Amino acid sequence: MFDSFGALAGVSVGSLALTSILSAIVTFLICLIVIKILMKTVDKLLTKSAKLDGTLKGFVRSAINILLWILAVIIVANALGINTTSLVALVSVVGLALSLSVQNILSNLFSGLTLLITKPFAAGDFVEVAGKSGLVKTVGLFYTQLDTLDNVAVSIPNSDVTASSVNNYSREPLRRVDRTFTVSYDNSTEAVKAAVLDAVAKDSRILSDPAPFVRLLEYKGSTVEYVVRVWCKGADYWDVYFDLNENVRESFAAAGVNFSYEHVNVHVVEK
Repeated sequence: MFDSFGALAGVSVGSLALTSILSAIVTFLICLIVIKILMKTVDKLLTKSAKLDGTLKGFVRSAINILLWILAVIIVANALGINTTSLVALVSVVGLALSLSVQNILSNLFSGLTLLITKPFAAGDFVEVAGKSGLVKTVGLFYTQLDTLDNVAVSIPNSDVTASSVNNYSREPLRRVDRTFTVSYDNSTEAVKAAVLDAVAKDSRILSDPAPFVRLLEYKGSTVEYVVRVWCKGADYWDVYFDLNENVRESFAAAGVNFSYEHVNVHVVEK
C-alpha cells in the first residue's frame, strides 16, 4: 500500500507533483465552502443593517467577495508549491499601478462612500452644492445627479461634492423668507410697518409662530430700508417669497407709502 502511495506521489503533471495538485484541489474546495459560508454571513449582516444605503451594501459585498477570492488564490497557489511571496508582491505592485492610474476614479468612489455613510442629503432634497442647485435625483458611487429648476440633469463628481459646502434646503421643515424694502424718508415708521404686516396677513401660508418680524434696518443716503422676516413651510418658500413682494406693493399703494431708491437731490441757487 505504501509502495502504491509512493508511486502515486512520484507521478507529476509537468513540473507539478500529482499530490500537490490533489492537495490544491482539496484546498480550493475548502476555500469555496468557506467563502460561501462567509458571504452568507455578510449578506445577513448587511440585510440587518438599516443605516447602510443599498448601493453601499452592494459595494461592501463585492469588495469582501473579491478580497476572499484573492486570499483563496494565494492559498491554493501555496498548496501547489508556488512561491506566494512573489505572487503577493506582484498583486501589490499591480494594485499600486491601478490605484495611480485611476486616482480620480478612486477619489470619486471613496467620496461616494462618504456621502452614502454621512448622508448630508437624500434623493428628493433641494440642495446647493459645488456651485449648482437642484433636486437630488441619485447619489451614486461616482457621481451625484441633480435636476435643476429648469429641468437640466447635472452630474457632479462626488469628490467635488465632498470638497465643497452643502446647503440642504429640504432637511428642516420650516424656512425663513427674508426681504428688504426701501421707502422714502417722508413715510412714518408706523405706517410702513403697518402696511407690511397687512401684506403678511394676506398670505395664510405665512406662520404666526415664529411671529413675523418687521423692523427699520438702516438709514441710507436718500432712503430708509426695512427688513421683513417671515416663516413658512419649506415647500411654500418660493410662493411666499414672490407673493410677499406683490402683496407689499399693493399694501404700500393702499396706505400711501412710497417706495424710493438711491438718488441725489440737486439744488440750484440763484445769485
